[in-house]
Amino acid sequence: MTQMVDWDLAVSTAATLTGGGPRVSVTEAADVVLELRRLTDVAEQHVANYTGLSARVDHPPVQVVDRTDWVRTNVEGLQVVMDPVIEKLQAASPPKPTAFGPVGTAVKVVGQKATGVQVGTILGFFSSKVLGQYEVFSGAPGRLLLVAPNVVEIERKLGVDPTDFRLWVCLHEVTHRTQFTAVPWLRDHFLSEVSAFVDATDLDPEALADRVRNGISALADSVRNPDSKASVLDLVQTPAQRAVVDRLTALMTLVEGHAEFVMDGVGPDVVPTVESIRARFNQRRAARNPLDKLVRRLLGIEVKMRQYAEGRKFVAEVVERVGMGGFNLIWTSPETLPRPGEIADPDAWVARVVGPTVSPN
Repeated sequence: MTQMVDWDLAVSTAATLTGGGPRVSVTEAADVVLELRRLTDVAEQHVANYTGLSARVDHPPVQVVDRTDWVRTNVEGLQVVMDPVIEKLQAASPPKPTAFGPVGTAVKVVGQKATGVQVGTILGFFSSKVLGQYEVFSGAPGRLLLVAPNVVEIERKLGVDPTDFRLWVCLHEVTHRTQFTAVPWLRDHFLSEVSAFVDATDLDPEALADRVRNGISALADSVRNPDSKASVLDLVQTPAQRAVVDRLTALMTLVEGHAEFVMDGVGPDVVPTVESIRARFNQRRAARNPLDKLVRRLLGIEVKMRQYAEGRKFVAEVVERVGMGGFNLIWTSPETLPRPGEIADPDAWVARVVGPTVSPN
């Protein structure tokens, strides 16, 4: 199958742009890896006690990675997502043979290189920002990644206690692993929605051109207007894809908000300096320079930041009304997940799923 992206070039581009991270000795690096692994186990028990959820399937141990390894892992995941799109594109637009071979062969090679650089640039940006990730594309039930250089860099910039900060990060990321291992159907549901997004891809050249023009206009507006919510996703979404994205956004808002709620709920009891960590972390997030904010908005990262706040508010209000046991009904099936409109209206979810007679535990 012909590739549309030079994935090796994407990895090398990202590695060149991101750098190796903060300077540490070999001994310091080994100590960070060992402590992050230990704190992951500590966090797992705290998360289970607080949420009432525990793994129902075996999962691989945490992978403590550097930035380049994080990029490689995500390239593997992107290939899983992209391969069906490439197959669909090739079926819709097979190459036209000529006496000199298929039309556009040289152009395709150039396109693969250019796209590889673009993908690598985006991954390079992310690879220096991400503290951890639960990666679900490469195999069941997924795998937990912690990006050691970024954890060390942020804890140094914030001037916080390293062990406390590392445990705080682990609480958030382990909550994601708990979600997907305590609720085994969740990964399949997420992947089915991603497949629905791919299936809704419109390959008509004129329609694609219209979306590109509209997307460019939206991106230009986002440069001029600080309040714009436009992102690169606006370049590619068809109306059918937007419906899928709405459902995916509700799901990701739930899982991100749940992780925020858990880390803030557990934190005060097990992370002595959690108040200082949260305050400094939020202050740093708000103080980003304008260019960084623009890039984050264009890549959709600001949407993710809003998901943290909106999702946490949803979870907190549901738990306040019906307790953790009532909230955990959310993990019963895809039908009990919040619908897009229910994220901003927790009472609607409670009325639909829990019912009016349940009181908090």
